[in-house]
Amino acid sequence: MSSSASNSKLEIDESLYSRQLYVLGVDAMKKMSASNVLIVGLKGLGCEIAKNVILAGVKSVSLYDPAKVEIADLSSQFFLHEEDIGKPRATVSAPRLAELNQYVPVTVVEKELSAEDIAAYKCVVVTDIALEKKLEISFAARKHNVCFISTETRGLFGYAFNDFGEQFVVEDPTGEEPLSGMIANIEQSAEGIVTCLDETRHGLEDGQLVTFNEVQGMSELNGCEPRKVKVLGPYTFSIGDTTGLSAYIRGGLFQQVKTPVTLSFDSFEKALENPEFVISDFAKFDRPAQLHVGFQALHKFAQAHEGKLPRPGNKEDAAEVLRLANEINDKWAQKCELDAELLEKLAFQATGDLAPMVAVFGGMVAQEVLKACSAKFSPIKNFLYFDALECLPIGFTPSEEDLAPRGTRYDGQIAVFGSAFQQQIADFKEFLVGAGAIGCEMLKNWAMMGLAAGEGGVIHVTDMDTIEKSNLNRQFLFRPSDVGKLKSDTAAAAVTKMNPDLKGKIVTHQDRVGADTEVVYNDGFFDGIDAVTNALDNVEARRYMDGRCVFYRKPLLESGTLGTKGNTQVVVPFLTESYSASQDPPEKSIPSCTLKNFPNAIEHTIQWARDLFAGLFVQPAESVNAYLATPDYVNVALGQANDAAKVEALRTIQKFLVAERPRAFDDCVAWARRTFETLYNDNIRQLLYNFPADAVTSSGQLFWSPPKRAPTAVAFNPEDDLHVDFVVAAANLHAFNYGLTGSRDRQHIAQVAAAAEVEKFEPRAGVAIQVNENEAVEGEPRDADELEGIVKGLPDPAAFAGVRLEPAEFEKDDDSNFHVDFVTAASNLRAANYAIPAADRFRTKQIAGKIIPAIATTTSMVTGLVCLELYKIIGRGSGDTQRKVEDYKNGFVNLALPFVGFSEPVAPATTEYNGTQASEWDAFVFSEDLTLQELIEYFEREHKLELTMVSSGVT
Repeated sequence: MSSSASNSKLEIDESLYSRQLYVLGVDAMKKMSASNVLIVGLKGLGCEIAKNVILAGVKSVSLYDPAKVEIADLSSQFFLHEEDIGKPRATVSAPRLAELNQYVPVTVVEKELSAEDIAAYKCVVVTDIALEKKLEISFAARKHNVCFISTETRGLFGYAFNDFGEQFVVEDPTGEEPLSGMIANIEQSAEGIVTCLDETRHGLEDGQLVTFNEVQGMSELNGCEPRKVKVLGPYTFSIGDTTGLSAYIRGGLFQQVKTPVTLSFDSFEKALENPEFVISDFAKFDRPAQLHVGFQALHKFAQAHEGKLPRPGNKEDAAEVLRLANEINDKWAQKCELDAELLEKLAFQATGDLAPMVAVFGGMVAQEVLKACSAKFSPIKNFLYFDALECLPIGFTPSEEDLAPRGTRYDGQIAVFGSAFQQQIADFKEFLVGAGAIGCEMLKNWAMMGLAAGEGGVIHVTDMDTIEKSNLNRQFLFRPSDVGKLKSDTAAAAVTKMNPDLKGKIVTHQDRVGADTEVVYNDGFFDGIDAVTNALDNVEARRYMDGRCVFYRKPLLESGTLGTKGNTQVVVPFLTESYSASQDPPEKSIPSCTLKNFPNAIEHTIQWARDLFAGLFVQPAESVNAYLATPDYVNVALGQANDAAKVEALRTIQKFLVAERPRAFDDCVAWARRTFETLYNDNIRQLLYNFPADAVTSSGQLFWSPPKRAPTAVAFNPEDDLHVDFVVAAANLHAFNYGLTGSRDRQHIAQVAAAAEVEKFEPRAGVAIQVNENEAVEGEPRDADELEGIVKGLPDPAAFAGVRLEPAEFEKDDDSNFHVDFVTAASNLRAANYAIPAADRFRTKQIAGKIIPAIATTTSMVTGLVCLELYKIIGRGSGDTQRKVEDYKNGFVNLALPFVGFSEPVAPATTEYNGTQASEWDAFVFSEDLTLQELIEYFEREHKLELTMVSSGVT
């Protein structure tokens, strides 16, 4: 074996894998980092799988494919170039794959594979090799308890198969966070009915297990052995007999307990005879069995023809495949009815090699490899077949001549769609919005497809962002040397290298899409494109681009990912509803009174700490800078505020600019110590003064009843690491605001904090505290004299010429800036106040930074599905031959389960006026200027409509 990388670092690089860690978790990543993987076959599918597995971070990847590179391989193998033709595929691909991740050694297996070789791996993936060789490898893998995966794509058809052994333990079948909730009551009965607070549905399912804590009265349930759940309703479930337990009094939390699942897989040989099918498209329920027979028939054909597959569009070869399929089917115990037309298309496309199909199966199978290595998520058991025949152009009747190879890099695509359609692809004009994870995969697929590679084609791509290290784990077009460069330029250069036909065909932009860039993306721009593909990570920009596509009547391809979950949506003018026509419900916000005084979950304390960060290290600095830079600040900047708000703002300025302005770092430590006292001792004592632990409401109920949790004050302890964590982070951030040099000397900081003078606090009567969300709480009354006194006490801005504070804008991905450290310590201290289980820095960073979990496997599969829809857009026809809405598919995947599903896009809603139906796609278009009166008269005359309002620039 020859190595092309070294694995010198065993620990997990959080800065590289941060987004993936939130998908898989640390334990799964550690298992992966101890797993060796072998991939057999380095055409497009093998390369795609290798790419995703290497990006994910296994211990090592070995490649086996001694076959020579052919021109047709370039249809989907993005790491091969024309100058590689005639060289061994694996040898050429290895160094280019190794560049993807410095922590994953990539080696080439140069000798013939033996059973002993197979034993060295955790998982073996076989792609484009003979069935007899696949069976041979599968025998060796099963003998040595090595997970075996077989996969192939043939044109618009493909399959994946798993054999993970007789006893494969799945540690976490779904990857979802364990459910938990607050309890309102537990019956002392044979059923043991648990009623949850009516704030949130419990979300449990029959057969799941739960345990309990903090239950008062029926304390035997606290920390009990997991009990099986029977769901009775959205807020109730039973846990079995509780008659022998103490009577329930109040409180308590339930916690779902996830248990490992042991799966037994059939061998590849046995599964060929007795397959189980994971359905990928319920509209094609009868297809898997037929394709199971069809793929075996293709292998039989190749065996009889010296390894050659049926010629594209050749009727004679297709007839032989059908005959072989019938022979196999007649001997099969699960004999099924065969569709001759379906099998003919399979034979016609057998040499087809499509980048979108490779992306779909490359993403899916790579995730199966990670499951084999990590025992995280549920594997495919055992066959999954998928086809996308709807992608064929409307009225497509291919001739053998049209499908025949031309000796070009696009022959794998021509074998499916023909040369005429290939020209349509080449002349297409596309706008890609975003060059991040989805954008990189999209551009790679388009390069392989030859999209816009023709004389009339063009790809516009825009992304205003620069490349960061955390991008490298998913955005595979970028390398460490690209960090800091513009994404759009770098991505365009990378895919042009993959397919030189795109040279001069990609126009890069660095403008964000929005109303302020409509001078760039104007009428002329949209007139010059055929369709838009979004690769965005925020809803606002997606909705904006959707609106522009509706306005200009352009097709839009939309997609998104969240960990192992992904979705795709196709928007076609006049056929489907727009992206904005249906929306997810808004994210549930945390009530302000809960954040301020009554948290009951770690999410509440993290959000509180995130707000505190802004209130201490961003807003005061901005206010001071505004005061120093704005003449007549009180009237100009605070003119509309009431006196109380003005007093509060000016006191903050006075405090941060004069009274508490630090001169040295030790002053910052003393300030942090005083801040600690205020937040975790004084404020809590005031809250308990207003509402003692035994306080009751007017109805006689305990005030501190669930969901409220009675707090306890925390006294500063310089020996407590958490307390010192807070002071270290707060002091350094305060020093940053003032341009002072910070320190990481924890011992010195703890000593200074312990010695700091802290004003003695006594709770006061008359302090108003908000209890309910809709309850207005009046602040202390302020009068004009007090405001005038504070204004007079402020220093003259002229005396601070050149002085500016530096706001600490929250940056989650810099581990040296104390931002996440502060939020973690502040949140966990508040959690300690309220006896809420703490969260580690890793989880706090995700919640505070609103990090979206992401993994390359899902991105790969989702972009493949999008590009399949792009085929349909390009070949959608027109007039009476236009593609129907049922030909398009919106996709939904969850690779953890695994689940793949499709739905027909929803037709646009219509309204009727005077017998005319109109949807959001319809518009009144005027080719000449009209006066307002002429416009009113036009609608009255032509449409019998009364115009009552005209607006511009609003929606």
